[in-house]
Amino acid sequence: MKKSLLSVAVALTLSANAVHAADLLFAPGEDARFSWSSYDALKSVNLSGETVSVFGPWMGDEKTNFERVIAYFEKATGAKVNYAGSDSFEQQIVIDAQAGSAPNISVFPQPGLAADLAAKGFISPLSDTVKNAVVKDYAAGQSWVDLATFKDQKGQDDFYGVFYRADLKSLVWYSPDNFADAGYDVPETMEDLKALTEQIVADGGTPWCIGLGSGAATGWPATDWVEDLLLRTQPASVYDGWVTNDIKFDDPRIVGAIEEFGWFARNDKFVDGGAGAVSSTDFRDSPKGLFQSPPKCYLHRQASFIPAFFPEGTKLGLDADFFYFPSYASKDLGNPVLGAGTLMSITNDSKGARAFIDFIRSPIAHELWMAQTGFLSAHLGANPELYSSEAAKKQGEILRYATTFRFDGSDLMPGKIGAGSFWTGMVDYTGGKDAKEVARDIQKTWDALK
Repeated sequence: MKKSLLSVAVALTLSANAVHAADLLFAPGEDARFSWSSYDALKSVNLSGETVSVFGPWMGDEKTNFERVIAYFEKATGAKVNYAGSDSFEQQIVIDAQAGSAPNISVFPQPGLAADLAAKGFISPLSDTVKNAVVKDYAAGQSWVDLATFKDQKGQDDFYGVFYRADLKSLVWYSPDNFADAGYDVPETMEDLKALTEQIVADGGTPWCIGLGSGAATGWPATDWVEDLLLRTQPASVYDGWVTNDIKFDDPRIVGAIEEFGWFARNDKFVDGGAGAVSSTDFRDSPKGLFQSPPKCYLHRQASFIPAFFPEGTKLGLDADFFYFPSYASKDLGNPVLGAGTLMSITNDSKGARAFIDFIRSPIAHELWMAQTGFLSAHLGANPELYSSEAAKKQGEILRYATTFRFDGSDLMPGKIGAGSFWTGMVDYTGGKDAKEVARDIQKTWDALK
């Protein structure tokens, strides 16, 4: 839940029902913008008669888009690929692995689940060749390798998967018309963003719309804020230690990131409705103030999925746009990006499974979904001109220029923390509770898990 118009030479706009999943979008070599050399490399692998099973969370249009990518692997290698999607993937893959009936390839939405299965011997490690290729070919490549490096049954670190589709959280949304009317420029540093926040107040406006409401999951949007701000105030190693509990929640560096969030969210003048409305405003409703006249706010920090909740008819790039949630110029921590992604791992080893992983880490596998919709890639070899929209292209550029990528921290923590006390603690904090006290309470919950 935390949970994309460049036209192409053929009919990518056909509906999922109008195109069979196995049909090719293009004849190989037809459009020179694609990296067909990486497709040609697959032809050296003869998998005629072999079937590769793939299981993951993608259903509906996402399933169709992925199967259109798979079709090229099948044509190049002669293999048959059977993809199955399920909204109960997380539960089913554990059952299948324990029963010895796991698919060749599993598509994990969260690396934590993959780490659990790797520790039990249910995932096959990948070669150093694959690992080194990811470091070289992906933006912030070492970050992606680190995210897929887990303990094996003997407690030794090994590399277990290749990230394919990425999601982006480090975004601030705004109305270009409102900015133009007020004479505001898009901030390039966190210092600029804070100065803009204060300038909007001085001009008689309200800078931010923030909403933490999400039913039983109320509070999760604040965890994204804290994670993004921690990456902008401390080295990535502090973030890594925090999500594993090696650095405690009540460490001053973590408390400092919570208080950074408070700078934005606990000032009545900075937030639409005042600080008291932050927790009670549903996150799906919170960006709507951007589009009112006069605007109820000018800025909204949220992930790439939030346009789904914009008013009907909102056009990205015209009525709404976004910029990178900036880093501090004074802290020299580069351009960190917070996000998520899907990890491809081998859960039933075979020659075809190894070849499929090689395909997934190739530029062509990324480009073929980029040219459809709903896909972001950190692959440096994938042609960004193939993104299906300007919004997706801009978000892809943010990923490409990231110096550090980190997975959503709360998703890496135990459920009672990341989907429990962290959520409720942020609600308490925005309601006025002291950051140190909130952090101590969250840490007590974590300590009680031992």
